[in-house]
Amino acid sequence: MSNDVTPAPRLPTLEDVALAAGVSRATVSRVINNTRNVDPALHTTVWEAVAATGYVPNKAARSLVTRRAGAVALVISEGESRTADDPFMGRFLGDPFFGRVVWGTLSVLSPAGLHLPLKLAGNDESRTQLIGELRQGHFDGALVISLHPQDTFPRQLTEANVPSVLFGRPAEPLPISYVDIDHAVAARLAADALMQRGCRSIATISGSLDMPAGHDRLTAFRSAMAQRGYAYIPSIEGNYTQESGERAMERLLVEHPEVDGLFVANDLMAQGALMVLRDHGKRVPGDVAVVGFDDSSAALASRPPLTTVRQPVEEMAAEMARLLLAQIDAPEHRTTSVIFEPTLVARQSA
Repeated sequence: MSNDVTPAPRLPTLEDVALAAGVSRATVSRVINNTRNVDPALHTTVWEAVAATGYVPNKAARSLVTRRAGAVALVISEGESRTADDPFMGRFLGDPFFGRVVWGTLSVLSPAGLHLPLKLAGNDESRTQLIGELRQGHFDGALVISLHPQDTFPRQLTEANVPSVLFGRPAEPLPISYVDIDHAVAARLAADALMQRGCRSIATISGSLDMPAGHDRLTAFRSAMAQRGYAYIPSIEGNYTQESGERAMERLLVEHPEVDGLFVANDLMAQGALMVLRDHGKRVPGDVAVVGFDDSSAALASRPPLTTVRQPVEEMAAEMARLLLAQIDAPEHRTTSVIFEPTLVARQSA
């Protein structure tokens, strides 16, 4: 009986990748370790060589060298006590807005080789634990959607001095980077669309007024209408769900049956409002013209398709990711705000 043992196959090395790519070992190392300022064409060449050779980067060893976790946390933070099975979180995660944020961030993070785990920070314990994980380097930074003005997480992030970026301005002045939409321009676009339809009795369904976005959107719309001669704009508050749009529209039709123009603070609520108007025999836009906000999938699913102010969520989320990567690379990087311009997408509802 032979005692010969078949040797284990040799694992591909960085040198093998460098040879296949026709570049130096140092270049391969820079690409795999996500070092900035590498020619994008070389990125493509090196990763094709990695695939061709079957090389598997040693993440643990790479982390020791780069002191990077290779992951960025996408944090949904709520001021109230929430858990993963809370109905509110289920509704939020099912909102088209959330999927657009994920898509936008991944468009930047995936090419950089970074993972995007979702973290829910719904109570003080989970927020404190997450701050600890960030400080200990379990994540390289955090992209944060803060859903309530009493949420302490943005302040905790600044006090912990960890890389972080918010979607939307913080509820209180803080030295933290964020992206947002120009609400004043958005309000003018909506006001002009309704005025051009000949609307004379205009109302609005706002978002949650204890959140900066809801407050800013309502204030800006009322200001835009005041500049057009309207001293008072009736408003019913919703909470960004289709159901709250339905309830708000029912109230408006009771309290202001003369309404012939409506601005709604997001498309899901506008979709609910359109359903109620149809149930009450109101023609859209003949009897009531409706303008939404977001340009999400709900705008296309509405009947009739919704005229809406487009918030470029994917582009905003991608910019969040770029701002965070800049902080990770240069911790002394100054806090930055990037304000995006909205556009009006005209469809059949106004």
